Amino acid sequence: MDQDERLLHASSFGAAAASYAEHRPGYARAAVRWALEPAPGPRVLDLGAGTGKLTATLTATLAALGGEVIAVEPDPEMLAELRRSLPDARALPGGAEAIPLPDASVDAVLAGNAMHWFDMAVAGPEIARVLAPGGVLAGLWNVMDDEVEWVAGLARVGGSAAVGPRDTPAGWRAETAGMHLPKTGAPARFGSPEQAEFPQGQRRTADSLVATIATRAGVLVMPEQEREATLGRIRAFLASRPETARGEFTLPMRTGVLRVRRL
Repeated sequence: MDQDERLLHASSFGAAAASYAEHRPGYARAAVRWALEPAPGPRVLDLGAGTGKLTATLTATLAALGGEVIAVEPDPEMLAELRRSLPDARALPGGAEAIPLPDASVDAVLAGNAMHWFDMAVAGPEIARVLAPGGVLAGLWNVMDDEVEWVAGLARVGGSAAVGPRDTPAGWRAETAGMHLPKTGAPARFGSPEQAEFPQGQRRTADSLVATIATRAGVLVMPEQEREATLGRIRAFLASRPETARGEFTLPMRTGVLRVRRL
């Protein structure tokens, strides 16, 4: 994906902010705990926070520790949805390339389904700047478990725009293994990246799963006719499967985490 295409996809979510908030899954609590495990303290930045899916999990996880969560999001409509759903959250406008926080002001920077949108050549030094020594940078991605047969079928029917390279475990592992993480940043260096995965499930109906897929960037930027055809194929597939044809079902998922420590 070239720079212009990346920017087009990254800026597509605002128009679907309410649907994103309603249908996108949260993050496995165990995944968040693992991401934060090496952090030297309880001050956490949710970077590219969207509508606050990860912010909510972080807030609940850190409540017993008296920790502080700060959400930073560049899209005004996504930020407004975050503030509506989490009125007590500290939520600021800004992006990974220009973080509105002082130097060494947080112990961890987490990004939920967002790090692949960052320009890491610029964001890497910025993240290093706001992280305290020993701090953690971690990206989290919710992916569909295509080791389950019907989920693999859904991925084939939906196509790469609806179920992209980061949306299944094997694709996520490959994408993040090659992801450009900050090796150096004035004045910080980062250690070797680590990966881990944590199972979770999301209760869905066929309609709500289609609505979830409709909030993906690859679908949001499609021409209307192509989008409707893609979602129509997915609806027909879900109607044909005994696992998904009637009522609620559990969508098997994993939360993948990529973490690196500021040295």
